[in-house]
Amino acid sequence: MNDDVSLAPHDIAALVAPAIDRIFLAVMAAGHAYGGAELSQRYGGPAATGFLVDFRTRAAAPGGTVSGAGFAAVTRYRDPVECQRVLDKQVAHAMLCRERDGGFYATDRGRSFLTELYGLHAQITREIWDGHGDRVARLVDAFGVLVTAASADGGEAFHAVAPPYEPDGTPAGVLLLNRLGALRHHRADAHAAAWSAAGHSPRSIADLPSGPQRLTIELETNRRAAGPYAALAPAERLTLLADLAALPG
Repeated sequence: MNDDVSLAPHDIAALVAPAIDRIFLAVMAAGHAYGGAELSQRYGGPAATGFLVDFRTRAAAPGGTVSGAGFAAVTRYRDPVECQRVLDKQVAHAMLCRERDGGFYATDRGRSFLTELYGLHAQITREIWDGHGDRVARLVDAFGVLVTAASADGGEAFHAVAPPYEPDGTPAGVLLLNRLGALRHHRADAHAAAWSAAGHSPRSIADLPSGPQRLTIELETNRRAAGPYAALAPAERLTLLADLAALPG
């Protein structure tokens, strides 16, 4: 690694975002090939399990509750009425219980599903990242630092999923997957703050074409998402970027 090269926190925030998306989404999509659909069907199918997957890192924890504000933040680009209908279905399947503030927590049955889901993700990451043990270990450590640092300025979506539930014995691949997911939500909060400050709504920002205004919002997103990366030394930021680039997914 060239020690003369340095990346400021806002630069690394911009560069790692697509790498995090690539890796995280590839692992989550691989669930179907590894029996994820069959696992879901045993508990009632997507109508019963959908939001449990999204909020697994909070809902799997004993006593873990997702607040109404956290749920709204994570689902900010979706139809809120439809989201509530989906929650109703999952309550009817005895997977979730609602809280008065609009939030929810997993039932014993829901947590049993999540225990199996953690096991499935362990299998997927073990196979996809076979031969990359040292790289995964470095990334687990680095993203542990980043998740801790992100708690200082993370928004509602981040705090709805972080800190991730990491019971003793959680495999390194699952630790990394869930920490990547937490950082995705930290950036999502930063992006929402940036477009909100520019006068946009979830719908208008989705429709905003490429151009100077979107570029300004992306630059502001990088600035707001940069905080956690200041917790890493410049050389550690470069190693992080190189490890993410080399990790299959």
